[in-house]
Amino acid sequence: MNVGVIGAGRMGLPIIGHLARKGFATLVYDIDAGKQAAVQERGAQWAAGIAALAAASDVVLVCVGYDEELRQLFPQLAASARHGAIHAVLSTVNPKTVQQLAAAAPSGVAVVDATMCRGGRAADEGTLLCFVGGDAATVERLRPVLAAFASDIVHTGPAGSAQVAKAANNLILWACLVADHEALALAQRFGLDVDKLRKALEISSASNDALEKWGTQTMAWADDDMVIVAEMARECGLKLPQSEVTREICRALKPRRYNLDEYGR
Repeated sequence: MNVGVIGAGRMGLPIIGHLARKGFATLVYDIDAGKQAAVQERGAQWAAGIAALAAASDVVLVCVGYDEELRQLFPQLAASARHGAIHAVLSTVNPKTVQQLAAAAPSGVAVVDATMCRGGRAADEGTLLCFVGGDAATVERLRPVLAAFASDIVHTGPAGSAQVAKAANNLILWACLVADHEALALAQRFGLDVDKLRKALEISSASNDALEKWGTQTMAWADDDMVIVAEMARECGLKLPQSEVTREICRALKPRRYNLDEYGR
């Protein structure tokens, strides 16, 4: 199976390496041509452009940043796509974007979403969790490709549903991170050894992934993730007051993350 990857960033690059090591013929394109050497070092080939990549690939994994990038990219993919190809959105975007792309796909081309959880370290280790939205037969065809870099693959329903699952994941993740900051800042003010307390909390009922990875998360995508949650809530008429507060706190917290001395001042 020939696999194309669009996007060789923090998540895309290790995924490319895993695919090549697992024996997939891997073709890569990124708008930044400076990434070509790093891609080739991982055993993949560099594509001349999107059309060339689409024409050569049975599966295309798209790992770009934003909805608008996907909307600009997918017509180019569709124009040169192989019949029977699967185009999988790994990006975190609004569910309706994936649904619209799937509806507009040419006959014989399946568009699914395959969102990734657990972060950069899991991408490096090949232990990502993938939520996958698409029809069951397509997901099964895609599964061996995803298994090259994901240790857990969960079929969530039709196209777009993986974005819903990822939004739920992100909402809980950032809410936990905010709660961790507040709890540890409070403990520090009362003189506790924060590192010792954090290790104890990791084996308590307060355990959460953000606490376990304390100090390693960049928060680079926190605001973007929470914007998507807010858009989804607005579209379905649902009020999510805690998520609104979490978004504002994440925005304020990002420049001084993990500095407990400054928290709440």
